[in-house]
Amino acid sequence: MKTTRNLSRRSFLKSTAAAAAAAPFVLPSRIWSAEVKPNGRIALGFIGMGTQNRGLLAGFLGKKETQAIAVCDVDTNRRENAKKTVEEHYAKQSENGAYKGCAAYSDFRELIGRKDIDAVVIATPDHWHAFISIAAANAKKDIYCEKPLCQSIHESQSMVRAVRKNNVVFQTGSMQRSSKEFRTACELVRNGLIGKIKNVEVAVGGPGVPCDLPTEMDEPGLEWDLWLGPAPKRGYHSELSPRGVHKHFPNWRRYREYGGGMVTDWGAHHFDIAQWGLGMDESGPAEIFPAGDPKATQGVRYTYANGVEVLHKDGNGVWFYGAEGKIYVNRGKFELWKGTEQKAGSANDCDKVAAEYLADARIHLYKSEDHKGDWLACIRSRKPPICDVEVGARTVNVCQLVNLAYYHGQKMKWDPKKERFVDGAGKDEWLDVPHRDPWKVG
Repeated sequence: MKTTRNLSRRSFLKSTAAAAAAAPFVLPSRIWSAEVKPNGRIALGFIGMGTQNRGLLAGFLGKKETQAIAVCDVDTNRRENAKKTVEEHYAKQSENGAYKGCAAYSDFRELIGRKDIDAVVIATPDHWHAFISIAAANAKKDIYCEKPLCQSIHESQSMVRAVRKNNVVFQTGSMQRSSKEFRTACELVRNGLIGKIKNVEVAVGGPGVPCDLPTEMDEPGLEWDLWLGPAPKRGYHSELSPRGVHKHFPNWRRYREYGGGMVTDWGAHHFDIAQWGLGMDESGPAEIFPAGDPKATQGVRYTYANGVEVLHKDGNGVWFYGAEGKIYVNRGKFELWKGTEQKAGSANDCDKVAAEYLADARIHLYKSEDHKGDWLACIRSRKPPICDVEVGARTVNVCQLVNLAYYHGQKMKWDPKKERFVDGAGKDEWLDVPHRDPWKVG
C-alpha cells in the first residue's frame, strides 16, 4: 500500500516552526516544483551519509518496495558518493543502463521539504537526531532514526510528543531487537525460566567526556557550521568529521557535546536488551547510584521499583541473573545455565532452547527478523514497529541517567512515569543539554 502525503510550503513551515520556532526554515523555491513519485514504492530520503547510513542505504536499495530518491550530507564527497551509489544501483535495473533520479542536498531541511518523500532514514551524529526527527515528524514523514535516540531526556520527550502528534511510524535503530539470540534471551527471562531476576549486568564502555580537541585547518567541501548545528561552536577537527568517504565510525561519539561515550553508543543496544528482558519498556529506574570513585568509568548502579538492580560494567554483553540460573547474551553469543548446569553455549542453540522451553510460553515477544523490513511493514500497516520512538526514548533515558551519575557523582531518584527527578535527588537542568541558536528543541 502506498502512503501519500501532500504538504504545502506554508503548512511545512508552520509545522516545523512548532518544534523549533527560531530555526531558519526558509527553503529554496526549486524544491517546491512538481516531482514524480516512484510508482507504488515508499520514497525514501537519507540524511547523514557516513558509514552507518551507507549500510542502511545498501539494505533499503535491496528492497523492491522502496526507492531512494534523495540523500543529504554536509560533506560534499559523502553526499556525491551516496548519490552515485543510488543512481548506479537503479541504472543497472533500467532498460538503457542510465538513471539520474537521486537528488543530493547539504541541508536536511531541503530534503524534508520535498512533498514526494514518504519517509526518512536519519544517521547523523547524535546531537542532530532530535531536531531532524521532530522536523520530519512535523512534515508527516515516517522515520527510521539511528540509536541512541538523542542527547537528553528532554529531547526524547519532545520526540515522542512530535511522533504521537503527527501519527508517524518511527523505528529506533536498536536492531538487536530483531536478532534471534536477544529475543530468545528476553523471552526466557520474561517467562521465568531462570526464576525471579535478582540483578542484571550491562557491559559497555564508559561515559562521554568533554571535547578538548585542538582546531585543525578547515578543508573545502564541508559545511562545518551545519555539522555542528545545535552543538557548541568550535573549530574543525578531523576526529569529529573525517573528510570524505571513510569506512570507520568516527570518534565524535566519545564526546559529550555530540554523543555520550559508549554508555549511550553501545548502551543504546545493551541497556535496551535489559529493559526488554525485564519488561520495562514503559518504565525505567527508580534510583540511580554513582560509582564510588568520582573518576570511575564503570560501577554506576540503578534499581527498579521491584528491587531488581542493574550494574554498568566494562566489557560487552548482557547478563541476567535469576534465582534458578543465568543467561548471557551478545551479538552471535547466547549462553544459558539452569542452576549450575549449562544448557546452551552459543547462538546456534537458540532454536533448540526455544523448542524446549518456549513452545508453551505464556509470553511471546514481538518477533522481527529484519529491522528495516519491520519498519517498512509498519509504514504500510500504520502499527508501531518493534522499536517504536517511546521504546527508544525509555532506553536512551536509562543511558542518560547512567551518564548523569558519572558526570555529577550524586544519587538520583527518578519517577519513571512522570519522567522527572523526585525528592530533591537530581536537578531539572540535567534533563537537557545546551542548544546553540537558532537550533532549539521545543
